Amino acid sequence: MIPPTTAPTSLRGTPVVPGVAAGPALLVHGEVSPEAIERFGDGGFAGPDVALAAYDAAVQAVADTFGRKAEKATGPAAEVLTASAGLARDKGLRGAVAKNLAAGLSLVPAVDAAVEQFVSIFTTMGGLMAERVTDLEDIERRVVAHLVGEPEPGVPTPGVPSVLIASDLAPSDTSGLDPEVIIALVTERGGATSHTAIIARQLGIPCVVGVAGATLVESGTLLMVDGEIGSIDVVTDPEEAAARVAESREARAALASWTGPAVTTDGTPVKLLANVADGPGAIQAKDEPVQGVGLFRTELCFLNATDEPSAQEQGEIYSQVLGAFGGDQHVVVRTLDAGSDKPIAFATTAGEENPALGVRGLRLSFGNPGLMDRQLEGIKLAADRTGTETWVMAPMVATVAEASEFAGKVRAHGLKAGVMVEIPSAALLAHRMFEVVDFLSIGTNDLTQYTMAADRMATDLAHLTDPWQPAVLQLIAITAEAGVQARKPVGVCGEAAADPMLACALVGMGVTSLSMAARAVRPVGAQLSRVSMDTCEAAAEAALGASDPAAAREAVRALLTA
Repeated sequence: MIPPTTAPTSLRGTPVVPGVAAGPALLVHGEVSPEAIERFGDGGFAGPDVALAAYDAAVQAVADTFGRKAEKATGPAAEVLTASAGLARDKGLRGAVAKNLAAGLSLVPAVDAAVEQFVSIFTTMGGLMAERVTDLEDIERRVVAHLVGEPEPGVPTPGVPSVLIASDLAPSDTSGLDPEVIIALVTERGGATSHTAIIARQLGIPCVVGVAGATLVESGTLLMVDGEIGSIDVVTDPEEAAARVAESREARAALASWTGPAVTTDGTPVKLLANVADGPGAIQAKDEPVQGVGLFRTELCFLNATDEPSAQEQGEIYSQVLGAFGGDQHVVVRTLDAGSDKPIAFATTAGEENPALGVRGLRLSFGNPGLMDRQLEGIKLAADRTGTETWVMAPMVATVAEASEFAGKVRAHGLKAGVMVEIPSAALLAHRMFEVVDFLSIGTNDLTQYTMAADRMATDLAHLTDPWQPAVLQLIAITAEAGVQARKPVGVCGEAAADPMLACALVGMGVTSLSMAARAVRPVGAQLSRVSMDTCEAAAEAALGASDPAAAREAVRALLTA
């Protein structure tokens, strides 16, 4: 899509968080002022070593800023901020800066050239690694700001509730947003699974991404953002806009009052579960009307670890999550989904040409089976210690043989075994997967990326990385039907589960549980509790029969609002 060259009055993008909001546009550019960089010049350092020491000090300050924000955040926000702190301190990046300084570049150009080098590498890798480009560029701006004596760039605090517009937003920008003053997010870049989208869901504010021409809107322009259909319109009738916002606010308030459990009007139960990454996140999720955990991302416990924790140490960490749940609730533990954009020092291999398609997830255990054995032992220790029903699943499973071998190891520890459906081959062979596992869990983020062969962060391809894509829905339907035939559970734990409309269609296909950020549970549960199973099945049929995501959304919306 070619962006407009003049200020538009109506824009469209990929909707990721529902709701309607209206307010003045607040544009974020976040660049270090050229005047400050010019004043800094070459920095006047005595030599490359002194310049590198200044770089180290600036990096430490930036990493400390990320760390402080991570301590105040929870869930996905804390996760991505911790990852950003690690990226800022990356030894490879530092080495590139040192090399540029030794070659005669002054400090700011040396940093710029080093970041550009890694941006090129990450972009070429594509997939999940490309998501780190925004983080790298944000780190560069913050480091340079420290060097030249300016405050770190970031989102300004508006005087009135505003619609935040940016080319893109780094995790450090979105994690600290106050939903009372930033009432909607609009970005030119990013897709439905970008950091901006994930954190916007956690904050519960309307969000539209992949909006070409968004930054051409002038600051202060009164806008109305519709996070259900993905529209951004200049307000011409303030009274009409206020009425739509009030209607949306009333509807969201009604959703927020829902207390569960999720049951369709004709009595079909649907398990709503939480995605968590650590003990504090699990405790927080427990306050929402969830029936357990559908995705415990164990790899996020070890992003900063240099050495593999022992089975006993892992058991203590996992017990913090399992201990928050019990009774008729269960916790689904995902084994290490390390690799690609989540490198772990003790597990992953550096230097892969295409890590998104490389040795990640279950594949790490092929050359290092002890890694899996020790993790399963740690999970078993936690399950025994807490008494919580524990299911275990592996990510990045491509064949029935892989699923069978993994299931055997899990059952040897007395635990229920499953695998994630993220690779199209797993969906196409779902009926055979059920011959060797107890459950399947669909990771729609990766399933969409791999099905559509589209980088999740490529703005020009955001329409392809939409989970409403008919091809993706077909693979979900195949998997769900296999579960129906085998009489075994099929869950969805990708971001698609947090979409109330899509949730109805997924249940209509035969999905038995939905796992999502805890903040999204009430809207999804309330929507499911308003419809019958017949309506859900009709929604599934309408979505599967649509020609594109927009048509699918419109068809399902028409059914649910009839």
